[in-house]
Amino acid sequence: MTIIDLLNQNATLYGNETALVEINPCFELESRITWKEYSLIQPEPGEPFRRSITWSEFEKKANRFANLLLTRGCHRGDKVAVLLMNSIEWLPIYFGVLKAGAVVVPLNYRYVAEEIKYCLEKADCSMLVFGPEFIGRIEEICDRLPKVKNMFYVGEDCPVFADSYDKMIAYCSSHEPQISIEETDNAAIYFSSGTTGFPKAILHDHRALIHSARVEQKHHGQTHDDVFLCIPPLYHTGAKMHWFGSLFVGGKSVLLKGTRPDWIFKAVSEERCSIVWLLVPWAQDILDAIDRGDLRLEEYDLDQWRLMHIGAQPVPPSMINRWLKIFPNHKYDTNYGLSESIGPGCVHLGVDNVHKVGAIGKAGFGWQVRIVDERGHDVVRGDVGELCVKGPGVMKCYYKDEKATNEVLRGEWLFTGDMAMEDEDGFIFLVDRKKDVIITGGENLYPVQIEDHIRRHEAVKDVAVIGLPEPRLGEIAAAIIEIKEGYTLTEEEIADFCAVLPRYKRPRRIIFAEVPRNPTGKIEKPKLRKIYCGDNLVAQQNEIEA
Repeated sequence: MTIIDLLNQNATLYGNETALVEINPCFELESRITWKEYSLIQPEPGEPFRRSITWSEFEKKANRFANLLLTRGCHRGDKVAVLLMNSIEWLPIYFGVLKAGAVVVPLNYRYVAEEIKYCLEKADCSMLVFGPEFIGRIEEICDRLPKVKNMFYVGEDCPVFADSYDKMIAYCSSHEPQISIEETDNAAIYFSSGTTGFPKAILHDHRALIHSARVEQKHHGQTHDDVFLCIPPLYHTGAKMHWFGSLFVGGKSVLLKGTRPDWIFKAVSEERCSIVWLLVPWAQDILDAIDRGDLRLEEYDLDQWRLMHIGAQPVPPSMINRWLKIFPNHKYDTNYGLSESIGPGCVHLGVDNVHKVGAIGKAGFGWQVRIVDERGHDVVRGDVGELCVKGPGVMKCYYKDEKATNEVLRGEWLFTGDMAMEDEDGFIFLVDRKKDVIITGGENLYPVQIEDHIRRHEAVKDVAVIGLPEPRLGEIAAAIIEIKEGYTLTEEEIADFCAVLPRYKRPRRIIFAEVPRNPTGKIEKPKLRKIYCGDNLVAQQNEIEA
């Protein structure tokens, strides 16, 4: 079975049922107005407020795009890039590429023109699908992309250098293209988040995609009746593979274009969402809005909401404890993964292990894990080492980068670059990224441990700890702290709050500033190093990481 078979199966079993809903809260709403009432109000020009498609329509759209690609000379294994904001077109286009026997290449919507060009060339893309937000960026580079033979534009007012997606697929057959797909065929190239310099092209086969769907359904017990709220960008493995759980059971999913707490709660309430995946900043914003009285739970229908889960970064236990006090009937899970392991799920906490909040959990369904020292030997339980994972979702390679592949793939084991430890009950705790470890006076200092402590302060919205160069000690820990709205905080107060930490773990420098995060919620520490350490140190760091 492949991921394509799941879509075809859903179209047969649930053809007239809703597969996807897109919600675009394009301007301010009063909390008393329902989505249905709002749909009667004249929306802003350009994009409908709410759109939906059934599983049958989903399959037909995917088939039409697959047949369009085939008429344009797309061959098995060709690379087709997708550069779109979250929309109802995104997933049918993704599956259309797969149905054509091609390899789909999702691109980060934050990429500037030259980064887009780099990724298109790195992945050997011969076709590109893009939306209106990217016209200017594509226009900058379209004359310098000799390998890209076809460009399809999704939206109104198609630029002259592309073909209109909507107009072209209207003339294509909605019947299944007769392309045989095997589990071992190449399926997708995902680019790493680029937190260590230029993004790497991560190649996965169809076996990895179908395994991620099985893992998601197994971990969260998804049924056909569950409704999944998807907010993060679909170009990323995290959002895509969590959605694969809905695909596995033929359940409805809601694509929400916005992260405001009231928008999230309206979507959950009106669309009857039962599973919501949040990033730490969004969960924090929800809790803060509730504390301020800006978000009033009694105004929403939330009884069906059964699971809140978080991934993509270390999760502060203090935040989850706050969440469960407000939502005592929620199940909670955290999922660890990386794009090289087809996103979330190679390690997960498990919904029955809330007593271990703070851990990333144990090996996920179908996965094995090890924690090893620098020589590749298993460490003693309780010691810190590098986390390694093994399973059907491990990437095939970094595309066209044998050296980088050999650095992280050793046999069937993927060396993640994350430092971790296992407690006496077999639960794994993420300590930090290997590259983010601060060595101060010969001591290894793990920033996540300091960040977890500082986040417990009631005035702290977010925090990132990085190493700053220091002549005598080599590095010192600096805490960049983002303060909650309506609060004040001083260096002295943070110093007092950190006095309970061992002396070498206390931050030597306190900086009050915004903490930048990428679209998947990860703190952009290279950006912070560039700001506070200087370009030379960043260049040295990138050289080491490369």
